Amino acid sequence: MPALPPIYFERLLEDSPDIIVAVDRHGRIAFFNDGAHTALGYKAADVMGRPVEFIYPTTEDARLVMTAMRDPAIDSTGKVRNFQTTFMTSEGERIAVAISGALIYDDAGDESGSIGFAKDLREIHRQDQLATLEEIAISVAHEINNPLSAILNNLSLLGGEIRALAGDGDCDVEIERIDSIESSVNKIQTIVNQLGAMAGQRRYDTREYLPGTRMADLSWQDPGTTEGALAPAASDVVGGERLAGLQILVVDDDLAVCHSVGDLLRAHGCEVQTATSGTAARDILMGRTFDLVLSDVVMPDVDGYDLFMFIRERYPETPVILMTAFFYDRDHVIKRSKLEGLEGVLFKKPVEPARLIEIVCERCGR
Repeated sequence: MPALPPIYFERLLEDSPDIIVAVDRHGRIAFFNDGAHTALGYKAADVMGRPVEFIYPTTEDARLVMTAMRDPAIDSTGKVRNFQTTFMTSEGERIAVAISGALIYDDAGDESGSIGFAKDLREIHRQDQLATLEEIAISVAHEINNPLSAILNNLSLLGGEIRALAGDGDCDVEIERIDSIESSVNKIQTIVNQLGAMAGQRRYDTREYLPGTRMADLSWQDPGTTEGALAPAASDVVGGERLAGLQILVVDDDLAVCHSVGDLLRAHGCEVQTATSGTAARDILMGRTFDLVLSDVVMPDVDGYDLFMFIRERYPETPVILMTAFFYDRDHVIKRSKLEGLEGVLFKKPVEPARLIEIVCERCGR
């Protein structure tokens, strides 16, 4: 195969999107390609002949790279691969780079300079940060939405009990306090949802909270409150006595959710049994029948999809409702279940008590 003309290599170096910088034996910049101009902002004419330290934050940063090239313990003598350091842009911004480079020798074997190929790591680091954000958002949403669900359910029950113990005119202060709690819970829920949305979109905005220090912008728009916006009391939730006598199995690995959902349904006359795992739910189902199964999606042993498939195979007449504390269906359990015929899905917690009762009524033909 014939050798390529030198112009091919010159164009390859000049047009490469990576930062390519060569220095002479005196450490002065002798080559500065378009990729370096794009990433660092300097024009080649501005840096040619300058000491290579010009594109580093400090002289020590430059020396560490040259030392690494000469250290056989780091790589083969005269070479370095993916050595991470920092460059300084024309705007004064420090950017992380990974350099792969080599010393250049003349025909006599004397060092005549060096050349380095540097990869701008900003986008890679940004993607790593987004991946970390996504993992954190999923965990936070799940861990917060479960207790939020229990809080909202208990607020609904508490409102009904307050009205039962006192006349409507005697519980104004208590209702105001519950309104305040509900408003705060709604703010928390909105922030959690915003965090989940940021993770799903793999982007986020920041805002300054101290000079020179920024934070993720989780600002939320207050939808405002309506006077008397108390969570519907258990006795006021849509459904009334239509649920009386229903046999319902509630499945969730969070015991607080089991208790609060169970209490809410019992307040409507349902007979409720709870299970804190998919395995326990299957064992219970083997011994008795239910009018409806209300199950969490993500559980450590048997997830909501597997439980739904078990019920569909053995008890096809029993309706199933799935709930999830995740902001979006990470494992596609909801999607797979819907493809198998699941109806009446509650996509995320916390579920409004009125909405829960409405769907139970609908699924049970009440």
